[in-house]
Formats: sequence, C-alpha cells, structure tokens
Amino acid sequence: MNIQIFGTNKCFDTKKAMRYFKERGIKYQFIDMKEKGMSKGEYTSVKQAVGGIEKLIDENCKDKDTLALIKYISDEDKDEKILENQKVLKTPIVRNGKQATVGYQPEIWKEWK
Repeated sequence: MNIQIFGTNKCFDTKKAMRYFKERGIKYQFIDMKEKGMSKGEYTSVKQAVGGIEKLIDENCKDKDTLALIKYISDEDKDEKILENQKVLKTPIVRNGKQATVGYQPEIWKEWK
C-alpha cells in the first residue's frame, strides 16, 4: 500500500485517519494542505476515484464566498477554482494509488490491499 493522507493538523478526522494507519503499522505520507495542497494530477485522480466534485466539497467550510462561487461557475472552471482554494475540500482525503476516500472511512480502508 502507498497511503497518502491530505489534511490539516487541526482537523480532528485527519488525526483519526493518521492514528488508524499508525495503529495497524501501515506507513503513510501526510501532506499538510495548509502548506502544500494537492497537485492537479492528484486532485484529478481523487476526483475520479470518489465520483466527482460534489463528494470533495465541504459544505460546512468557513470560506462561504468561494463555496458559493464554485457552485455557480461553469463546470470547466470549477477545477481551477478548487485547486486555487483547497480550503473548500473535505478532509482527510486518503489515497492509495488509484483508490481514494474523503472523510474518515475505516470500513473502506480495511478492504485496501
């Protein structure tokens, strides 16, 4: 397994995800989205794996202006706007190669080989 966890140090679910993998002795790479964020390739791969932008967006994020903008701009512009403002993404985003989850989902991680 090649686990990547995208999140922030303040996010409770991100901490739970890191603890989940640590307790099982599974190595992971943590990417702090406040410092680095996702590349366009990583974002595209995750978006395909989880089933679209709607599943990635955090409706309860603090940046309501960007959230509203993303809802109403054209589909081809949404990806660019999300990459510029990754605060609107739900965390943690956990990747294992082509597989990915959004949020704390140990029942899915259990199935990963």
